[in-house]
Amino acid sequence: MIDLQLLKQLNAGTGEDRLLALKDAVTRANIPPVDPRMVNNHIHTTYSFSPYSPAAAVYAARMEGLATCGIVDHDSIGGASEFIEAGKIAGIPTTIGVETRVSFAKTPLYGRRTNNPDQVGNSYMVLHAVPHENIEAVQAFFAPLRERRNARNRKMVAKINELYSSDGVNLNFERDVLPLSQAQHGGSVTERHLMLALARRLIALGKAALPESATELERMLAEYDLVGSLKKDCIPKVFIEATDECPGLSEFIRFSADVGGILAYAYLGDVTASVTGDKKAQKFEDDYLDELFEVIYKAGIRAVTYMPTRNTQQQMERLRGLCERYGMLQISGEDINSPRQKFTIEKMREEQFSSLIESTWKLIRHERGERE
Repeated sequence: MIDLQLLKQLNAGTGEDRLLALKDAVTRANIPPVDPRMVNNHIHTTYSFSPYSPAAAVYAARMEGLATCGIVDHDSIGGASEFIEAGKIAGIPTTIGVETRVSFAKTPLYGRRTNNPDQVGNSYMVLHAVPHENIEAVQAFFAPLRERRNARNRKMVAKINELYSSDGVNLNFERDVLPLSQAQHGGSVTERHLMLALARRLIALGKAALPESATELERMLAEYDLVGSLKKDCIPKVFIEATDECPGLSEFIRFSADVGGILAYAYLGDVTASVTGDKKAQKFEDDYLDELFEVIYKAGIRAVTYMPTRNTQQQMERLRGLCERYGMLQISGEDINSPRQKFTIEKMREEQFSSLIESTWKLIRHERGERE
């Protein structure tokens, strides 16, 4: 994690302010050499949920020696332009995209859990490598979906208040949740924002302990740790299923083609022990992975994204074998939404994942409109 005071500067103000702060930080920094194996195409920013603005995320990625970095916020591509400019300032190639939940209601897989811990029937998908001229079109597509999501968020806040009423919790969505997000600038409000608002209230009420005489950094880390714990334990109790905020699979495939991005299914795989501590042991798509590949291939999807350190060697070998059988582009990345996480993916040092490096450069060339 970068120095807390610098992080605050890179997170403050408008996008223009943050880019100016980044220029100053890069000028003063001792920039490390690039490790060409280190790529991460799944970085979240404050435009969904993360301790890092787009400028701060790019700076942190570059200071960890990444060769490239990619932004994929939930239901928003609002931070993409800042991310692109930050990459130019920091001297690191970037790729942009958006992550969303897609309804599988009209597919043979409906009624079975795929990669979504919270809801059966909706699956996480990532639209990678969006050509820059289509950023506004993608943002416009998601604008009404974010409004519908906030209607559901408000209902979940009411359930949180009911669940924690004995602790004195009385959250207000506009007062306590929205200010934690970039919603007014086109960002999305996620379940983690609800948990951060709850975490801060529980700490303020003395219902969650902080280290005695905690520093500002220790307080931030404690808040994010509590968010992870609450997401695992509280969200299942207050979650309201997403319906009209999730586009249908065929609709989103058509839209992805219209804006020229590369749509990928996000493989999760059965979870035994959660790397980030916010997922319980749970069964996902492994029991019918062969059928899933057949369904998404017939629907027109030609890419799969996954997180190498999240899965076992056996899961990886099976998944990669299916990708090769169906000719799926394999994309790597590990989501960044906590200050304790590293931007580097240590698994990428292994030869078995070397093809994922070239895949990243394919995304970048596609995004720039360069022919293969």
